[in-house]
Amino acid sequence: MSSQLPAAFRHPYAFDPAFSKSVAYFSMEFAVDQALKTYSGGLGFLAGSHMKSAFDLKQNLIGIGMLWKQGYYDQVRLPDNSMGVLFREKMYSFLQDTGARFTINVFNRPIWVKAYYLDPRHFNTVPMFFLTTDVDGNDEQARTISYRLYDNDPTLKVAQCMVLGLGGAKFLDEIDYQPQVYHLNEAHGVSAAFHLYQKLGSKEALRERLIFTTHTPEEAGNEKHNIHFLDNLGFFGGLSLADVQQLTGIQEDVFNHSLAALRMARRANGVSKLHGEVARKMWGHYPGICEITHVTNAQNYRYWADEQLADAYRQKEGTALSARKRAMKQPLLSVVADQAGKLFDPNVLTLVWARRFAAYKRPDLLLYNEARFTQLLTNAKYPVQLVWAGKPYPFDEGAKQLFNRLFYRSHLHPNMAVLTGYELGLSKVLKDGADVWLNTPIVPREASGTSGMTAAMNGAINLSTNDGWICEFAKPNVNSFIVPEADPQATADVRDAADCNHLFDLLEQHILPMYYDQPTEWQGTVINSMTDVLAFFTADRMAREYYERVYA
Repeated sequence: MSSQLPAAFRHPYAFDPAFSKSVAYFSMEFAVDQALKTYSGGLGFLAGSHMKSAFDLKQNLIGIGMLWKQGYYDQVRLPDNSMGVLFREKMYSFLQDTGARFTINVFNRPIWVKAYYLDPRHFNTVPMFFLTTDVDGNDEQARTISYRLYDNDPTLKVAQCMVLGLGGAKFLDEIDYQPQVYHLNEAHGVSAAFHLYQKLGSKEALRERLIFTTHTPEEAGNEKHNIHFLDNLGFFGGLSLADVQQLTGIQEDVFNHSLAALRMARRANGVSKLHGEVARKMWGHYPGICEITHVTNAQNYRYWADEQLADAYRQKEGTALSARKRAMKQPLLSVVADQAGKLFDPNVLTLVWARRFAAYKRPDLLLYNEARFTQLLTNAKYPVQLVWAGKPYPFDEGAKQLFNRLFYRSHLHPNMAVLTGYELGLSKVLKDGADVWLNTPIVPREASGTSGMTAAMNGAINLSTNDGWICEFAKPNVNSFIVPEADPQATADVRDAADCNHLFDLLEQHILPMYYDQPTEWQGTVINSMTDVLAFFTADRMAREYYERVYA
């Protein structure tokens, strides 16, 4: 088996000698361009930036993902303006059929898998391959495996993981390619390890090749299934249960995917310094796990940063920097006018909350104190404009109701808007247009988070609870504004009330007066933020660290 990709799929550059080790990076989602709907949120944004920076650094790395026929979903409005979920077939003429067509056993029968190739020249990524079961010869059940990212049917969701893991590993065999490292971005692709074990013949040989990145800072949030359910689906690639138990050390009926990955991998990593500490504490009492280090997530500067703003920053032209930031707000104001029928002002401080809608991220934290919220929105001396956006999981009714409550509330305020269609394109518009980027997760439940990085690259100031990557970035009142940590022993109500009130204190006493009354100090904070985010939080640093600290 060759250590080189077939000629038709090779990298369009000579490898940098520092990054010549061959790596296949498995991820359930990749966000590389608005045109390719193979992602849901932060995990995909992170993986997409990794593929772009690996290209920029001339690394010997490829991406293995899934081609979702209906994407994640299209976020639309229903006739009553509530949020709707639309599943619609996506078409991509720029993807090439690799010619690879093979079977893996799912549902106790062979199903066909095809692989499509994304040429690096399209979106400046490394070579990427996307797997699908929407293939002639498959019945409807088999085809639906690759219809919807994170399907809510437990059997289909496990089958999706099997196509990524077993299918991805088998695809590499089909094209006669044997990378030195198999990097699992989250545990979705862990079934690849069982294929590799049978091919390589020993646990030692498997461990030599397997790397695992965990993104989940709570043990309960890691994927678990009954081991017999998985075995009946063919999850272990034909390996006997006795061999699976010996290989993973899991003797009980509950199979923990992340724990299995930690026991089969040579090295694992969390995705921020804090998350690395949390992960070691969370998993450290389990025998037989590998070393857990950390590589802090980051985003690709070339893709996300506004070139004119970056040039003004590099030239230290303060007037040009302020003028460009004001101009960058206009596309966001146009989207607000189009979707909400509201005319926002580019001279008014614009506060944005935008990311995946999930309860622990507390998108409505500002509304926990109604009186102060109303006061903020009606402050004539220091006016604000508030924008929310983000996609809930399509079958999370509670998160969808929360999104709708915010939307209906926005009708009461001409300076509040809730937008739909949160994908790469809108994300860029929001980050360009934000003056303040609001981040409100419950500490320490955000493993990393990265949206604030790309906001900072584009001249926005982070206002955040002290969680994830922010802990490594923040210099309070110098490059960001940080909510003081609540008592970790406090009840949820007490914690939320404290965080909410601290948010308003920062806005009322520091952020708004600085923005309107001390523009020089505000611009200094913007410049400090841009300087510090560029110093460490670009994906070039992250992609380099994986080679130096994890793959080595």
